[in-house]
Amino acid sequence: MYQIQPYTYKQAKILGVEVKPSTHKNKKIDVYKNGTYICSIGFLGMKDFPTYLKEKGIEYANERRRLYHLRHHKDNVLKTAGWYSLRLLW
Repeated sequence: MYQIQPYTYKQAKILGVEVKPSTHKNKKIDVYKNGTYICSIGFLGMKDFPTYLKEKGIEYANERRRLYHLRHHKDNVLKTAGWYSLRLLW
């Protein structure tokens, strides 16, 4: 099970959403707004910015973030799972 990091909680507060461990077996986080389920984000087998930050440090995490943003720039459609993933996990 994925442990949600303080970075993600901080980002969720900024976006005005609530995050909880996912009820889907292959996802990390479920996103809720005003108690209503919005989406599940983050594939359980992959690392994210807060994980890299904790394991490898800020320089390595920032490089992984930069590369993630290059690969997933098409996912930046307002309030979709990809959009939430970019903001909550990266």
